[in-house]
Amino acid sequence: MRTITLFSVLLGAVSLLPALSLAQSGSTGVIRVAKALYSSPGDPGGSPEPSPTPTSAAVPAARGIGAGIRLSSLGIGGELAVALTRRSNLRGGFNAFSYHRGFSKDGISYAGDLTLQSAEAHYDWYPLGSGIHLSPGIMAYNGNKLTATASVPGGGTLTLNGVQYLSDPSDPVSGNGKIVFNKVAPTLMLGLGNLVRRTGRRFAVNLEVGVAYHGTPRATLNLGGGVCSTLGIGCETIASDPTAQANVVAEQRKINHDISPFKVYPLISLGFGYRLR
Repeated sequence: MRTITLFSVLLGAVSLLPALSLAQSGSTGVIRVAKALYSSPGDPGGSPEPSPTPTSAAVPAARGIGAGIRLSSLGIGGELAVALTRRSNLRGGFNAFSYHRGFSKDGISYAGDLTLQSAEAHYDWYPLGSGIHLSPGIMAYNGNKLTATASVPGGGTLTLNGVQYLSDPSDPVSGNGKIVFNKVAPTLMLGLGNLVRRTGRRFAVNLEVGVAYHGTPRATLNLGGGVCSTLGIGCETIASDPTAQANVVAEQRKINHDISPFKVYPLISLGFGYRLR
């Protein structure tokens, strides 16, 4: 009988263990909540301050280099861009092209060569953060020029400053001409695209339009050989005929007057680039 009673007591004690454990954990939780409410952040008993949560949408750092090629009214070239800030790049490039064409004016045949050579630098500003950009810049080297060799076959007629001559059959008229521009020219471009894309694909397309202010073009005309009257008499070399020399200078002045309005050169370009890093 005693054995049965002792066994019942032990069984009851074992059954009470989960309840005691639950009560103990509940009291511990209450104590922890109280400490959290009444303890200061610096108190060793208080909860530690939460660590700052990293911003998931952080703005990309202003860094990167892009390179590309382009076709433009300045020729075929390449360019390199470096990110300065999140909204701006520094970009530089070079261009080159040549074209040959013959033409005639006032009885003089010209074999013309158009040479385009330039180096430029731009500050690309993206007011909206990407896409559209405004790019003030400078053509640091402007080697663009038009050169031509001039010739008039012996017996052919030519006109200088409104005066008609006959090219000396024994010493035909020949010479050369040139049109050059200022070696340095400010530029202004408006474009769409970014060689140093901050996010997304590495490939980029850059379309731009703008102007370069190269100043008043300057033309020179040099002619040699002999000229005669339209009757084929009184032939003299241009170098020894003051009137013929004056007419050559007047013809050069006329060419300069005709090209003087072209102080601005139109800029149109289409480029393809790749962000290196």
